[in-house]
Amino acid sequence: MKTLLSSNTVQSRRQFVVGAASVSSGLAIGLELPWGLAKLSAAPVTEPVLPTSLQSSHPEIGAWVVIEPDDRVIVRVVRSEMGQGTITGLAQLVAEELECDWSKVQVEYPSPGESLRRKDIWGSFSTGGSRGIRTSEDYVRRGGAVARQMLVQAAANQWSVPVAECFARTSLVTHRPSGRKASFGSLAAQAAQLPVPDAKAIALKDPKDWTIIGKSMNRLDSLADKVTGAQIYAIDLKLPGMLTATIRQCPVFGGTVKSFDASAVSGMPGVKKVVQVDNRSVAVVADTYWHAKKAIDKLPIAWNEGPNAKVQQADILKSLEEGLVSKQAFVGLQKGDAQNALKASKKTIEASYFYPFLNHAPLEPMNATALWTSSSCKAWVPTQDGQASMAAVIEASGLPAAQCDVVKVNLGGGFGRRGAFQDFTTQAVLVAKQMPGTPIKLIWSREEDMTQGRYHPIMMAKMKASFNEKKELTGIQMRLSGQSILAAVRPAIVEKSKGMDPLVFQGVAKDGEHAISYDFPNIVIDHAMRNTHVPPGFWRGVNINQNAIFMECFVDEMAEVAGMDPLEFRRKYSANRPRTLAVLNAVAERMNWSSKPKAGVFRGIAQQFSFGSYVAAGCELSVTGGNKIKIHRIVAATDPGYAVNPAQIERQVSGSFVYGLSALFEQECTVKDGRIVQTNFDSFGSVRLAQMPPVETILLQGGGSSWGGVGEPTISVAAPAVLNAFYQATGRRLRTVPLKNLGVTLV
Repeated sequence: MKTLLSSNTVQSRRQFVVGAASVSSGLAIGLELPWGLAKLSAAPVTEPVLPTSLQSSHPEIGAWVVIEPDDRVIVRVVRSEMGQGTITGLAQLVAEELECDWSKVQVEYPSPGESLRRKDIWGSFSTGGSRGIRTSEDYVRRGGAVARQMLVQAAANQWSVPVAECFARTSLVTHRPSGRKASFGSLAAQAAQLPVPDAKAIALKDPKDWTIIGKSMNRLDSLADKVTGAQIYAIDLKLPGMLTATIRQCPVFGGTVKSFDASAVSGMPGVKKVVQVDNRSVAVVADTYWHAKKAIDKLPIAWNEGPNAKVQQADILKSLEEGLVSKQAFVGLQKGDAQNALKASKKTIEASYFYPFLNHAPLEPMNATALWTSSSCKAWVPTQDGQASMAAVIEASGLPAAQCDVVKVNLGGGFGRRGAFQDFTTQAVLVAKQMPGTPIKLIWSREEDMTQGRYHPIMMAKMKASFNEKKELTGIQMRLSGQSILAAVRPAIVEKSKGMDPLVFQGVAKDGEHAISYDFPNIVIDHAMRNTHVPPGFWRGVNINQNAIFMECFVDEMAEVAGMDPLEFRRKYSANRPRTLAVLNAVAERMNWSSKPKAGVFRGIAQQFSFGSYVAAGCELSVTGGNKIKIHRIVAATDPGYAVNPAQIERQVSGSFVYGLSALFEQECTVKDGRIVQTNFDSFGSVRLAQMPPVETILLQGGGSSWGGVGEPTISVAAPAVLNAFYQATGRRLRTVPLKNLGVTLV
């Protein structure tokens, strides 16, 4: 186990989607595209607007690399950048195998339409589930290796020497015997004419020889542009002749438009048109967003709200409570006989927990721009999945795939909302379709963004544990009761699993990238599915967020009954899991766990295995007045297997704690009369910079063939580490989130 980075950071910023496509190894990638997209025509688009290097005059060295005569290296990246650093990491993977000069590297986004025309050559565009790097590392590295081999071959041909006598390094090809050198730029045109070699047959570099992967390279997206405001996000996009629209959707999920009076606002300043978008929404198109919003605020709309208008938060909670005691449940993990262990118990403990609906709430609300004509449709989308956006454009436009394309624009936050869910893209096209030839930028208001989300699933849990006369743990029961995301979004997976949602068991699953990381005797974990009319979605971290609270807080309760230190209890039941122990021990060593903290300061710890990564966190806090928490310090250890850019991982880990602590203390969405109550940031808060503790990041590398995620795993350990420390400080167990509802605040 290698410790790669260890540092202190204070982070003030604050990303999931089940992969929509599965990729095989190799460069000519075959994949199962979502929503039937693979069945669509791949004929040429009539009016492609592609990145510059995709024009035929530029030397393409394989599918992933373009090299200009001045030695600039353009790496194609199809995953989305949301601030997490994915495009830089992917470029590092390509550059490592290409053996190019990093200072000359740039990136660009190919379009999903171009990929479709070229038989899905760039694979999955989906960016979520902490998969941006780990599920594409092999084939993008091979893309770099292919380009390197073609450049070396071109040099060998030029010099009439054996290719084995030549090698590439720092954007130069050198002939060993003679010392002759040629730059990549001078070889690019010739290399582009060579046959593309079989990527699978090329040996990749040994990790010990890496010079770019594993290094804290500067980001390729400009920090200066973000600071000065020069960065263009989708909401900033301007096109000639463009109009702006905003939308109003039925506030009750499942409701529809009954009627609206367009004449009431048609004469207002800037208003161009009032249109019904679909059966549940109406839009106003105007010359500016402000004029569109002022008009839609005054637009008389009558709704058919339907039976869901009767649903209250109490009704949903009652359904979940019934699930906690239901005899019907889907078993996700079973080992031994927990039922008999409980019956034979000398001591039994129970605890119930609650986790609410949550909105993604990215700073940039949902938006997209579309231009529709009778012969083409193009959309500019801040998307986490270009292929999903492409599918939405094709379906909404009514045109063949060959006449559609999507241009990916920078995202002002995603967190899972802009991946599988493309309602905003569909709406933009439907509005543009009613104004042919005019670019339409659709922008949701903050209120629409808050009340028309795809929410983190609401969930309860009941935990039980049994002990023998020696206070030794003999069995555990964990009952989950709540929503299934897959039942709503990927019903085929649930059907294949005989009605069970396997994603519910993230972090406590039987096996896989979300497997439980303890060897407990006699354990059963099951789920009583209780779906609601509120649409669920993949919210950054998804189900590990609540499952880590349920399990890691209860682990502390079990440790107390067993008369053991919480860390030692975890070590005992992770004794055969060296990477779990490694992150726990790294945190414990940094915090000097074996020594008492200073007076008035208390500690908590938690660990988790998810998205293929091992993480642990320790917290030091103090409490005044029984309810005011001051977090003095967070120590976080992460082992993702291999680390591509340590500095970026450090930032991701710190940002994860902002996200996790915000959910713990401030955030929830509730239902009244069938609609979401929280409509803006005044009722859906976030941790402020002054409240944010320093985060000390420890980065380990477990190595092997392991490539774990980074963006989401550490979110899950933020809350339980704090809750466990709070108990040590006050003797009070907090089992309901958010803490503001219990009168507990972060100061």
